[in-house]
Amino acid sequence: MTASDAELLQARVAGALLGRGLHQGDRVAFGCPNSVDLLCGILGAARVGIVPVPMNQALLDEERALILDDAEPALVVGPAELETLVEGPTADIAPVPLVRPMHYTSGTTGRPKGVWSGVLDEPDAVALQQDEADVWEFAADDVLLVCSPLYHSAPLRFSTGTLLAGGDVVVLERFDVGAVVHAIADERPTLSFVVPAHLQRLFARGDLPDLSSFRRLVHAGAPCPRPIKEAALDAFPSGTVWEFYGSTEGQFTACPPEDWLAHPGTVGRARPGRRLEVDSDGLIWCHVPTFARFEYWRDPERTRQAWRDDAFTAGDLGHLDDGFLFIDSRRDDLIISGGVNVYPAEVENVLSTLTGVDDVAVFGVPDDRWGQRVCAAVVGDVRPEMVVDHARAHLAAYKCPKDVYLVDDLPRTGTGKVRRSRLAAELFQDVDGAGDHEQHQQQGNA
Repeated sequence: MTASDAELLQARVAGALLGRGLHQGDRVAFGCPNSVDLLCGILGAARVGIVPVPMNQALLDEERALILDDAEPALVVGPAELETLVEGPTADIAPVPLVRPMHYTSGTTGRPKGVWSGVLDEPDAVALQQDEADVWEFAADDVLLVCSPLYHSAPLRFSTGTLLAGGDVVVLERFDVGAVVHAIADERPTLSFVVPAHLQRLFARGDLPDLSSFRRLVHAGAPCPRPIKEAALDAFPSGTVWEFYGSTEGQFTACPPEDWLAHPGTVGRARPGRRLEVDSDGLIWCHVPTFARFEYWRDPERTRQAWRDDAFTAGDLGHLDDGFLFIDSRRDDLIISGGVNVYPAEVENVLSTLTGVDDVAVFGVPDDRWGQRVCAAVVGDVRPEMVVDHARAHLAAYKCPKDVYLVDDLPRTGTGKVRRSRLAAELFQDVDGAGDHEQHQQQGNA
């Protein structure tokens, strides 16, 4: 999809929505698979101030109902409705989106919540878009490969920036490693956003395509195991592999490859116009400009908890070293064993350096003696005792996994995050129930 073709489709969607009586600030929910029509539908709404609510098409009816009941959209758009919208009469659209899409967070800690920024005045809308363009330097000769779901904020931001700069986008319906390889070979993308699980699957394939067309390969969405990061740095052109740390609510950092190589494990320094702070509990706060403010839709209490003056938190724990941010854990992933905090990300980083470990997730399960005990699920060609020995050689005893499970893969969300709660429930039930879990190795408390 070229920028000019996309502009026409956006204008048609905008005209169709306005013709149906929708106004600025109204919500329109999109529950459609990835496509250029979906991208233009979301952007067309946003450029006349109608707030898109992108939804995962795979949601169960009851999950979908929770979002729709909360958002109260004026229109719900499925695939058939989308076909009608992109054939609508054209309308004038603003140079940039006047609203941020109202994404709903995953809801792993409770009821999903919508991230709402309202309708922006034009100076703030331009500043918000320029903020993203300044970091990623979108250009008219860019070709963006979209292989992540468009109900996620990052691929939408990259798509918007590329199209507004005059570049082209190539949208895959879903991540399929064969399709990605084919698209890289045929379309010669200059830019793409991926999650670490995508990189892992690409490298596992073995026969990499020619990657020389890339000027920037950006990853985020989940911690990147060091072997995967190093493989990406080796495979893609020098200077290309960037990452950032952010959330549905807002962006914190950007990390060029030279910063990561100088400070391995960092997710970078504060983006321009922002300032990072870590409080005494290890909670990360980001001071942001006014155009980056948000609230949780119709939830003043959660909004109050997220903000402290001009700074917000996504609930992650970390530390700063000379301005470089390191993520220790999500607060919700924190394991407290024997009254001591254990950060899964720290343990995972160590275990991922063991030869034969392809992927790893660390999680806690209830323990009568310790409150929680540390467990690890490992994908790869290793034995459980090798994993424990490696941990003991590099970590304090209280951080070492007491139980190690060898698994075929890790359950992940559509945006690449490990579903730790599901993993813990499935594997812990396997041990405590009647099933015979042959791949489990009980190690005992260190």
